[in-house]
Amino acid sequence: MAYKVPFVNYPAHYRSMEAEIDAAIKEVLSQGDLILRRHVREFEEKMAALLGVEYCVGVHCCTDALHLSLRAAGIGPSDEVITVAHTFVATISAIVHSGATPVLVDVAEDFNMDPECLERAVTSRTRAVIPVDFNGRVCNMEKIMAVTERHGLTIIEDSAQALGGTFDGKKAGSFGLSGCFSFYPAKLLGAAGDAGLVSTNDLEFAETIRLLRDHGRKEKDELVFYGFNSRLDNLQAAILNVKLNYVPRWIARRREIAERYFAGLADVPGVLLPPRTGGRYFDVYQNFVLRVEDRNRLADHLREKGVEVIVSNPIPVHFQKGLNLSHFKLPNTERFANEVISIPNIPELTDDQIDYVIETVRNFYSTKAAGR
Repeated sequence: MAYKVPFVNYPAHYRSMEAEIDAAIKEVLSQGDLILRRHVREFEEKMAALLGVEYCVGVHCCTDALHLSLRAAGIGPSDEVITVAHTFVATISAIVHSGATPVLVDVAEDFNMDPECLERAVTSRTRAVIPVDFNGRVCNMEKIMAVTERHGLTIIEDSAQALGGTFDGKKAGSFGLSGCFSFYPAKLLGAAGDAGLVSTNDLEFAETIRLLRDHGRKEKDELVFYGFNSRLDNLQAAILNVKLNYVPRWIARRREIAERYFAGLADVPGVLLPPRTGGRYFDVYQNFVLRVEDRNRLADHLREKGVEVIVSNPIPVHFQKGLNLSHFKLPNTERFANEVISIPNIPELTDDQIDYVIETVRNFYSTKAAGR
């Protein structure tokens, strides 16, 4: 259906940069610069400057960024890697595909890894931690790093949803050995397909990622080891280079929309708003997530009224029978699976559309309170 308030609006997003994107695509195709050419190098350099790190390496997707980071860090069979279940399954898949064992811990009220749960999960086999910066908020890296430093653990950040977010003024993806980013089309900075990136301050690690992404090739005819085919397409890099210039204004608009939601929904019984940006946190609101009573009926109501919403992980990842993770007990993760709903907050929204979302949510709960 055509929504009055879409969750994503790819056509409008494209039209706002149509001439620039078309010119970038034409340049790539007319010059034949298709694989690991200038546009990829430029994007890597621009991202390194944005994140405040020394090196960035473009890869096919964030799943590969996580997987290759684990491999480059020497993580494999007999190792345990701690992460959360309140995430997209790719975070956990990367651990499994590296040969290591995922150990899942619960999240705190801000949807991010609970450092106290992390501490309790460390064993003699633990080698690494993957904190997930969820919904555009960076984890409390001070507390997480205190744990990892005590136990000598490697940090690989899953910052797929937090480009531009900071904790204590330091950017997502700049705390650990590596940061892993997604440029899936629906992300704050989205490509025209799959794309990802690894950030790091370690030159040897960066070089290993470059080898791993391109079949282990150091030179055209020199193979260092078996690698993978995980190159960032030059065409995607060219599009991302155009869009990168817009990131500051997109973040500012998402934060404006969030403030409008905070003001309009603050007093609605049955609705719990996400943690508010401020203090040590600069949030970019990749998602604006409510915790609500009667979530499924609210989702149906909003969709019927023309508001597109997303219900992520209605079945917690560790409850998915095919993954063999049901031995983990994660109370917050399990509760959130029944409560969370993401409402639209893309920069293309008008203030009238945002107010319509607020009105529609308020009407649902006022009708519910009246027993109708």
